[in-house]
Amino acid sequence: MIKKTSKNVSRQKRHLRIRQTIKGTESKPRLNVYRSNAQIYAQVIDDVNGKTLCSASSLDKELNLKNGSNVAAATEVGTLIAKRALALKIDTVVFDRGGYIYHGRVKALAEAARAAGLKF
Repeated sequence: MIKKTSKNVSRQKRHLRIRQTIKGTESKPRLNVYRSNAQIYAQVIDDVNGKTLCSASSLDKELNLKNGSNVAAATEVGTLIAKRALALKIDTVVFDRGGYIYHGRVKALAEAARAAGLKF
Protein backbone atom coordinates (compact mmCIF):
# COMPACT_ATOMS: atom_id res chain seq x y z
CA MET A 1 0.00 0.00 0.00
CA ILE A 2 1.25 3.46 -0.90
CA LYS A 3 1.47 5.86 2.01
CA LYS A 4 0.65 9.44 1.17
CA THR A 5 2.70 12.08 2.95
CA SER A 6 0.89 14.97 4.57
CA LYS A 7 0.83 18.31 2.75
CA ASN A 8 2.05 19.99 5.93
CA VAL A 9 5.03 17.62 6.18
CA SER A 10 5.93 18.45 2.57
CA ARG A 11 5.57 22.16 3.32
CA GLN A 12 7.84 21.85 6.37
CA LYS A 13 10.52 20.16 4.24
CA ARG A 14 10.29 22.96 1.67
CA HIS A 15 10.53 25.52 4.47
CA LEU A 16 13.70 23.88 5.83
CA ARG A 17 15.26 24.02 2.35
CA ILE A 18 14.34 27.70 2.08
CA ARG A 19 15.74 28.41 5.55
CA GLN A 20 19.14 27.03 4.57
CA THR A 21 19.61 30.05 2.33
CA ILE A 22 17.50 32.74 4.03
CA LYS A 23 18.86 34.22 7.25
CA GLY A 24 17.52 37.23 9.09
CA THR A 25 20.03 39.61 10.63
CA GLU A 26 19.62 42.60 12.91
CA SER A 27 19.87 45.05 10.01
CA LYS A 28 17.81 42.92 7.60
CA PRO A 29 15.45 40.62 9.53
CA ARG A 30 13.29 37.85 8.11
CA LEU A 31 9.57 38.36 7.47
CA ASN A 32 8.04 34.94 8.07
CA VAL A 33 4.50 33.95 7.08
CA TYR A 34 2.40 31.15 8.57
CA ARG A 35 -0.96 30.35 7.03
CA SER A 36 -3.50 28.09 8.68
CA ASN A 37 -6.96 27.21 7.43
CA ALA A 38 -8.56 29.81 9.68
CA GLN A 39 -5.92 32.57 10.18
CA ILE A 40 -2.72 34.09 8.81
CA TYR A 41 0.27 35.19 10.88
CA ALA A 42 3.41 37.23 10.12
CA GLN A 43 6.56 37.75 12.19
CA VAL A 44 9.69 39.83 11.73
CA ILE A 45 12.53 37.72 13.15
CA ASP A 46 16.20 38.38 13.93
CA ASP A 47 17.79 34.93 13.50
CA VAL A 48 21.22 35.96 14.80
CA ASN A 49 19.85 36.80 18.26
CA GLY A 50 16.89 34.42 18.00
CA LYS A 51 14.30 37.12 18.71
CA THR A 52 10.94 38.05 17.25
CA LEU A 53 11.03 41.80 16.72
CA CYS A 54 7.34 42.28 15.90
CA SER A 55 4.36 40.24 14.81
CA ALA A 56 0.87 40.60 13.43
CA SER A 57 -1.97 38.20 12.77
CA SER A 58 -5.56 38.13 11.66
CA LEU A 59 -6.47 37.59 15.33
CA ASP A 60 -5.27 41.07 16.38
CA LYS A 61 -8.01 43.08 18.06
CA GLU A 62 -7.17 46.31 16.24
CA LEU A 63 -7.94 44.72 12.85
CA ASN A 64 -11.40 43.56 13.98
CA LEU A 65 -11.73 40.93 11.22
CA LYS A 66 -14.72 38.61 10.94
CA ASN A 67 -12.92 36.16 8.65
CA GLY A 68 -9.17 35.62 9.02
CA SER A 69 -8.75 33.22 6.12
CA ASN A 70 -9.27 35.34 3.04
CA VAL A 71 -7.17 37.62 0.84
CA ALA A 72 -8.64 40.77 2.41
CA ALA A 73 -7.50 39.63 5.88
CA ALA A 74 -4.01 38.84 4.53
CA THR A 75 -3.83 42.34 3.04
CA GLU A 76 -4.74 43.89 6.39
CA VAL A 77 -2.11 41.78 8.21
CA GLY A 78 0.53 42.76 5.64
CA THR A 79 -0.22 46.44 6.18
CA LEU A 80 -0.14 46.03 9.97
CA ILE A 81 3.18 44.12 10.04
CA ALA A 82 4.76 46.78 7.82
CA LYS A 83 3.47 49.56 10.08
CA ARG A 84 4.86 47.82 13.19
CA ALA A 85 8.22 47.12 11.53
CA LEU A 86 8.56 50.70 10.35
CA ALA A 87 7.79 51.89 13.89
CA LEU A 88 10.86 49.89 15.00
CA LYS A 89 12.89 51.57 12.20
CA ILE A 90 13.05 48.36 10.14
CA ASP A 91 12.55 49.18 6.48
CA THR A 92 14.28 46.27 4.71
CA VAL A 93 13.45 42.61 5.31
CA VAL A 94 14.01 39.21 3.72
CA PHE A 95 10.71 37.54 2.78
CA ASP A 96 10.25 33.94 3.96
CA ARG A 97 7.12 32.43 2.43
CA GLY A 98 7.23 29.51 4.87
CA GLY A 99 7.16 26.77 2.25
CA TYR A 100 3.87 27.97 0.77
CA ILE A 101 3.57 28.88 -2.90
CA TYR A 102 3.67 32.62 -3.62
CA HIS A 103 0.00 32.88 -4.48
CA GLY A 104 -3.27 33.95 -2.89
CA ARG A 105 -3.04 34.96 0.77
CA VAL A 106 0.77 34.80 0.97
CA LYS A 107 1.11 37.00 -2.11
CA ALA A 108 -1.52 39.44 -0.80
CA LEU A 109 0.33 39.80 2.52
CA ALA A 110 3.67 40.41 0.77
CA GLU A 111 2.28 42.97 -1.66
CA ALA A 112 0.46 44.83 1.12
CA ALA A 113 3.67 44.99 3.18
CA ARG A 114 5.52 46.35 0.16
CA ALA A 115 2.82 48.93 -0.49
CA ALA A 116 2.99 50.04 3.16
CA GLY A 117 6.72 50.75 2.89
CA LEU A 118 8.72 47.58 3.56
CA LYS A 119 11.45 46.77 1.04
CA PHE A 120 12.19 43.17 0.01
